[in-house]
Amino acid sequence: MERIKGKMITITSSKGGVGKTIFLTNLAGIFAKMNLKVLLVDCDFMGGAIALNLDLKPQKNIFHISDDLANNRYHSYEDYITPYHKNIDVIAACKDPRQALKIDISYISLFLKQVKNYYDIILVDTTHGLTKENVILLDQTDMILYVMTNDLMDMKNTKAFMEVMNDSGVNNLEVILNNSRDVGLNYFSKYDIRSMIGKNIDYSLDRSLYIKNITSFLIEGEIFTLNKSLTFKDKNDLRKLEKMAQDLIEM
Repeated sequence: MERIKGKMITITSSKGGVGKTIFLTNLAGIFAKMNLKVLLVDCDFMGGAIALNLDLKPQKNIFHISDDLANNRYHSYEDYITPYHKNIDVIAACKDPRQALKIDISYISLFLKQVKNYYDIILVDTTHGLTKENVILLDQTDMILYVMTNDLMDMKNTKAFMEVMNDSGVNNLEVILNNSRDVGLNYFSKYDIRSMIGKNIDYSLDRSLYIKNITSFLIEGEIFTLNKSLTFKDKNDLRKLEKMAQDLIEM
């Protein structure tokens, strides 16, 4: 039987600092525990932090994919991955911003279509905002995860983002309200948020998921959903994340 191609899930936001990269890597941890083969692709070309957060030292990054495809040097996707876990591989962002400026998004789009043949899940991180590169990635993806916080400026930016998505007929977008990013942000109810942005909140990351010592995990390059010794304040919290991951597979 022919293998089903992998599902591409792209995460984005309208502003930086909403916790999307940490959320994405920990979503990868949940998929990995489900014994799914996951590729994390850092398409935040200028400021990507996946390799840094996971304490990886990649030999090649996403620039080399674009450059090698443009110059007929590309042989295999395996030349560009950095292994992290038996079920998680990483394509790192550029360390040098001069490389980022030379990336041709059309080659990255071509690469993403190819690697669907080798992974169950492709998780793509992006910069915030509707840049040209982000628009191309969002048009290509199977599922968009939009992360926001309970913050007035974020709310205004999100409203503008959703208006663009509605005008474009996008129907594969899920909104994630991250209440665990800053437990002090609690200005609006979910009803208020829905009214302001014109879109339902599909999932919430509860304040109980706030990890006080998250810095220690980042220093050690750990994905906390893969840490067997981590104790959540409420065991149901981890189950909620697992349920979200299962929903995303089935959509």
